Amino acid sequence: MPKPLTDQEKRKQISVRGLAGVENVSDLKTNFNRHLHFTLVKDRNVATKRDYYFALANTVRDHLVGRWIRTQQHYYEKDPKRVYYLSLEFYMGRTLQNTMVNLALENACDEAIYQLGLDMEELQDIEEDAGLGNGGLGRLAGKFPPTLKIIDFSLQVEEADDWLRYGNPWEKARPEYMRPVHFYGRVEHTPEGVKWVDTQVVLALPYDTPIPGYRNNVVNTMRLWSAKAPCDFNLKDFNVGGYIQAVLDRNLAENISRVLYPNDNFFEGKELRLKQEYFVVAATLQDIIRRFKSSKFGSTEVVRVDLSTLPEKVAIQLNDTHPAMAIPELMRILVDTEHLTWEKAWDICTRTCAYTNHTVLPEALERWPTDLLQNLLPRHLEIIYEINRRHLERIAKLYPGDDDRLRRMSLVEEGHQKKINMAHLCIVGSHAVNGVARIHSDILKATLFKDFYEVDPDKFQNKTNGITPRRWLVMCNPGLAEVIAERIGDDYIRDLDQLKKLLEFVDDDSLICDIAKIKQENKLKFSAYLEEQYKVKINPNSMFDVQVKRIHEYKRQLLNCLHIITLYNRIKKEPNKDWTPRTIMIGGKAAPGYHTAKLIIRLITAIGEIVNNDPVVGDRLKVIFLENYKVTLAERIIPASDLSEQISTAGTEASGTGNMKFMLNGALTIGTMDGANVEMAEEAGEENLFIFGMRVEDVEAMDKSGYDAMEYYNRIPELKQAMDQIAGGFFSPDQHDLFKDIVNMLLHHDRFKVFADYEAYIKCQDKVSALYRNPKEWTKKVIYNIASCGKFSSDRTISQYAREIWGMEPSLEKIPAPDDPRQ
Repeated sequence: MPKPLTDQEKRKQISVRGLAGVENVSDLKTNFNRHLHFTLVKDRNVATKRDYYFALANTVRDHLVGRWIRTQQHYYEKDPKRVYYLSLEFYMGRTLQNTMVNLALENACDEAIYQLGLDMEELQDIEEDAGLGNGGLGRLAGKFPPTLKIIDFSLQVEEADDWLRYGNPWEKARPEYMRPVHFYGRVEHTPEGVKWVDTQVVLALPYDTPIPGYRNNVVNTMRLWSAKAPCDFNLKDFNVGGYIQAVLDRNLAENISRVLYPNDNFFEGKELRLKQEYFVVAATLQDIIRRFKSSKFGSTEVVRVDLSTLPEKVAIQLNDTHPAMAIPELMRILVDTEHLTWEKAWDICTRTCAYTNHTVLPEALERWPTDLLQNLLPRHLEIIYEINRRHLERIAKLYPGDDDRLRRMSLVEEGHQKKINMAHLCIVGSHAVNGVARIHSDILKATLFKDFYEVDPDKFQNKTNGITPRRWLVMCNPGLAEVIAERIGDDYIRDLDQLKKLLEFVDDDSLICDIAKIKQENKLKFSAYLEEQYKVKINPNSMFDVQVKRIHEYKRQLLNCLHIITLYNRIKKEPNKDWTPRTIMIGGKAAPGYHTAKLIIRLITAIGEIVNNDPVVGDRLKVIFLENYKVTLAERIIPASDLSEQISTAGTEASGTGNMKFMLNGALTIGTMDGANVEMAEEAGEENLFIFGMRVEDVEAMDKSGYDAMEYYNRIPELKQAMDQIAGGFFSPDQHDLFKDIVNMLLHHDRFKVFADYEAYIKCQDKVSALYRNPKEWTKKVIYNIASCGKFSSDRTISQYAREIWGMEPSLEKIPAPDDPRQ
């Protein structure tokens, strides 16, 4: 079997990553050695691989700095409208390679590192993934998000992942822009206005990370905030001998940015979480208004005092409900600090803010108890009550006498514990509300936010998610990127719609051969990684069948498990049949408090223990649970995957972006008509995906008629056999009732109707197996899928946000490069 090319060898062959250039390489080597010596204070005799990584990172960062400063100067001089994307999570992954790709430095850096006698891939592997989040919507600036490891027969445990342990070469602290954030206290209504007094102050210290555009010299900023106790925090305690307690209280204040809440698609209300949400919002809004007021007009500098033009210069996008407190906070600033009338302030607020919804699952929607808000943010609760009073006044005029509608649409949910519905606050306080795939946006209008849609239909939009082709093709799959560039040029990297040109080559034997070859190389490389990590012998000629995403009942990893058991039973029943070999990989994390999700992980690994060690099965079926799934692992596995599992119950997945990454990297999708799968099937043709199962209307009909899992269990022998094996301890011989909770849930209270789609799923998987045995026809479908990815570029997504929500025209302008020759 031929040894696969390393990424470094591949990069030397390709054009899409920039030219090496003798001067470039020499300059990079000089600067590498300078950073090793002057920044890290090391020489080659004592330097470690981590030192070499930091020297390289600082060398690459040098090429960012001039562009970064020049971009900020450009914005200051031109005074454009600025977009502030408020999110508690930013899932960034690694920065080094992404920066090299975007600055066209990768080939030069590869050559320089090679000439220095070092290995680029080894250095890249030293970089930690930025620990800024959990799941689908992005990631938070927390220093200790959980790393999830599998120990003791597959039990997931959480341990601290201090990704900043060795420092972060990409961020720059900005203590000069530190801002106070207030908590607790009380509200005074005085003749001069409302005052929030006797508060506890925590300082927000900004850290800036450069975010480079693709070869356009633009470097934007991701600003994260760290909590710091002020110097005089509880100083009175020092003076009465309470030194230890005062220090402990300081640590408590700084905990705000120390821990990431690891739940995804599940709301868990705790004071610390609300503190985090308000902390980010309050610091950012102060920052926004400072910048707005100090902007420049032409050649003269004038401080803006009139905030009425804020919506013309500022757009605030609320990424889910986590930053929803931006609405009452902006109102507080405008009314209490800037002394605007309520009506004027509300007009500014709604024209400035817009809201993106990321889930329809009721358990994921934030609802904060009013007593918690009263204690932590008393002025904001007053403002929310006033927003609600005026909102309900409007609804009552539109629908006189409809008290039930008033109850449904209120921001305040009455009950044994009064709560604020944060999604309702976001809708009322924004000028635009969007879902993240067409089917998701339609469901929001038809069900979750139906009442609000009827009142303000023009407010509701769709913005289908997208992925960046720079990271998710050029960077992680250089061989495929170059094969495409050889046929259609490399402009597709900036304009993914150009992939349509590949349709001319669907029957081209050389392209079919090249794409199949690249896939096999990627599989060989990933097989070596799997064998090293998991000590399981992998058949690289088997179909790589992959489901990687958060572990959640609605994503239906359990349906995948039932298919694995069914395949296993079939092989055992007919061991001499010529089965299509599969390596099935499931990866993802479970929220720490989500018992069922953790049990699902145990089931996957338990099935793997039996299947992988059965000599009758051999290499025809292997099952691996990929632990600690993160961006860097995704960059390895997605290019190597043949089949992408996107099998959520129709109507539950908002969009998905993993499905788009797999599609762009040449994997075929088996999936339900859910989330962005619907639009993927529309773009590529449903015949080029493996679509199965209930549609949204079928699920709704079943909800009305009733779902009886036992009917399927008693009617389908293979399903009954699989369930009996799980229930009887076949996969847990030392603990027969280990999976009783899963069995009970599937048989008696399965919200996501796994059994209802089992038969269709198994039949569809049989079609997958049959097609995989015809490599040419399989690869033709792959080409159709890659050629149809244009819609799923983040460039298209952001352009639509800009035009249709933020009131801006996207610019392809390239900022002139700085004068420094290294820039």
